[in-house]
Amino acid sequence: MKGRGSPDRPDNRYAAWSRSAVPADEDGGWWLEEAPAPETTLIVDASRSVIARNDSPDVPFDRSVNPYRGCEHGCIYCFARPSHAYLGYSPGLDFETRILYKPEAARLLRAELARPGYACAPMGLGTNTDPWQPAERRLGITREILEVLAGCAHPVTIVTKSALILRDADVLAAMAARNLVHVTVTVTTLQGDLARTLEPRAAAPQRRLRVIETLAARGVPVAVSLGPVIPALNDHEMESILQAAAAAGARSAIWLLLRLPLEVAPLFRAWLERHAPGRAKHVMSLLRQMHAGRENDPRFGHRMRGEGPLAGLLAKRFRLASARHGLDAPLPPLDCTAFRRPAAGGQMDLFA
Repeated sequence: MKGRGSPDRPDNRYAAWSRSAVPADEDGGWWLEEAPAPETTLIVDASRSVIARNDSPDVPFDRSVNPYRGCEHGCIYCFARPSHAYLGYSPGLDFETRILYKPEAARLLRAELARPGYACAPMGLGTNTDPWQPAERRLGITREILEVLAGCAHPVTIVTKSALILRDADVLAAMAARNLVHVTVTVTTLQGDLARTLEPRAAAPQRRLRVIETLAARGVPVAVSLGPVIPALNDHEMESILQAAAAAGARSAIWLLLRLPLEVAPLFRAWLERHAPGRAKHVMSLLRQMHAGRENDPRFGHRMRGEGPLAGLLAKRFRLASARHGLDAPLPPLDCTAFRRPAAGGQMDLFA
């Protein structure tokens, strides 16, 4: 299905029913009907809070804000796909065509930051789905969130694979001048053909490199993320991606091994059979070798890196290439001392 990562809509695992195909004629044949490509539907998310907390040792932040649920980029490997099941939707095609957005996100964020007990620490933005996905061009929710954070000098770490982030380069540059922002740009492959099927509505690889170059030129500290590294599919590009990112102005790098939690595994296997049938069995075999015989290892400390000789080889290649291109140091620390609690709003502010 052109422009979509998954043409499938597997049943929601929480549903009390499931669907199965039924023969449509006496000969046991099937009705085959060509359906039009589904359009994207935007749905209001009426959440009453926007800051999500986590205690995972695998990520460098304990709080995050996500203006959207679901992602039109349609990356077939996205670990966030199973979260759509919580909303009553399919993690397949629904995840990339039914996008929930939080119109009150900026107001709710300001109110939560204004609470007397709030203690400042870097806020993750885009940790679940991309905050600059196509809907953001019209809705502007991420821009509003950035303006709230900038207004109270709250540090933020960003992950994206969208060129739309350049629309907000003015806010990001101003925050960078005060040590309030890090941006990580995900570059999965430099192959245009692979990117078009693996991440169908995300920015093309060369545009992501231009994002790194443009933000770096504006003084924004930028890192590159090789995520996910997929054995026998894009792992051979590790060194070339790091070299290209460093040339564009990236100052640090991270890598993540492919994760296939819950419904992502069958969706990814189906994608391999459609787009890389000659490599499908080999890819899955190598992945199982790095996850103790399983397709996915959910354990902290293992799920993003794997284990065993193959995982060790990937880690060594990454260390050597990062050092060669000057990407082996972390980005400069963010400043949490400048945070100023925003006004909560209303007449009670008179008594603050």
